[in-house]
Amino acid sequence: MAQDIRNSASFRDPSGFLFSREGVLYRQVNRVYQADFEKLLGSGLYGDLIDKNLMIPHELMEDVTSPDPETAYQIIRPEQIPFISYPYEWTFLQLRGAALTTLRIARVALQHDMILKDASAYNLQFYQGSWKLIDTLSFETYHEGSPWVAYKQFCQHFLAPLALMAYLDKRLNHLSRLFIDGIPLDLAASLLPFQTKLRLGLLTHIHLHARSQKRYAEKGVRPNQVEDKLSLKALINLLESLRNAVKNLSIKLGKTAWANYYEETNYSKEALEEKKAIVSEWISQVRPENVWDLGANVGIFSRLASQEGIFTVAFDADPDAVAQNYIQVRKDHEKELLPLQMDLTNPSPGLGWAHQERESLLARGPAQLVLALALVHHMAISNNLPFEKLSKFFSQIGKYLIVEFIPKSDSQVQRLLRSRKDIFTQYAIADFIIAFGYDYHIIDQRAIRDSERTLFLMKSK
Repeated sequence: MAQDIRNSASFRDPSGFLFSREGVLYRQVNRVYQADFEKLLGSGLYGDLIDKNLMIPHELMEDVTSPDPETAYQIIRPEQIPFISYPYEWTFLQLRGAALTTLRIARVALQHDMILKDASAYNLQFYQGSWKLIDTLSFETYHEGSPWVAYKQFCQHFLAPLALMAYLDKRLNHLSRLFIDGIPLDLAASLLPFQTKLRLGLLTHIHLHARSQKRYAEKGVRPNQVEDKLSLKALINLLESLRNAVKNLSIKLGKTAWANYYEETNYSKEALEEKKAIVSEWISQVRPENVWDLGANVGIFSRLASQEGIFTVAFDADPDAVAQNYIQVRKDHEKELLPLQMDLTNPSPGLGWAHQERESLLARGPAQLVLALALVHHMAISNNLPFEKLSKFFSQIGKYLIVEFIPKSDSQVQRLLRSRKDIFTQYAIADFIIAFGYDYHIIDQRAIRDSERTLFLMKSK
């Protein structure tokens, strides 16, 4: 019999859970959620969300047995998402897009006499070029006068980090790695500058919200025990107020070294075109189902794969480079490219209960093909990572590797060495080949004309 694997992140909601069988992801809908699930389908809400491209579709699986038949009402097979990303891997624009999508879904639900009971950022994914809800069990029947139970969650998961990024530093989305249930509002309120109290939306939904939470805590009273009834009109106004608060937040994209790398690189036009031609040839040779581009910058080489219909995740540590990549994806309606922010010297770890609610980068692999172009010299010199450790890491996350070696004589490497002592006595192409030879077979090796750089195509042993 096929072995069922319960999803390690799917245990908090009594409405159902995710499980995998023979590599296929399913969701069990429990009996306690039967009435709301039938209303989701019967009210037209499910069809409306699918038509509006706001939620992933699912199939009802009558012939799939339940791993927990005593609690089961229905088994569904959601459309399979090729890569699950997390809010701490998103740029400001991505998190804002997910926030606005969440509020739009909440408004659509009200039109069908239902309400969004979960407003977790983890329930949204950027898939096929747009933000979509992936948790089918996030709705419940709306009762006139009821408060929005997901209000606090929305503020902690979306509004607080967005405000911190907009007013302090765009890298503060990484706080979500520390606070898996969203950034506490009292912390956000204490960090935000005074001027945010002059913005009605932030004053109401962060500062006053945090103050009311503290007051309830001091009295030993739960907020939901004292909240006034909220009319439908007031609820709609609340959602609109949150929408305005989110839309009024913005950041400026700076001119960083990496976001403008290809404008200032030492590549000649001919060398860049030859590099693209070699990488394209090797992608066609490998024919991967998916690609991870490490250090993707604005996605020039990522698109060599994604524009051929290959699902590609484009990682980069520079938030502005990732933001520019995301803007182009949205502008051109690209469906196979997912830009994410990731510091590969400190990649996303396993988080949450037992380190398993949010998977590490390694746990979400391996990819069939990894691109590591103009990356190794940064990691080896700026971060003192030996070739052996780089080789081992790359081999763990992908079967094939296209990697670029850049010698010390290259002007970009010289720029890295200007501010530090050259302690890298084993930084030469011969050292590189020996180190990577422990984990890889070298399939092909080509020098890029009009440059000092070399590309390698490798397969892990």
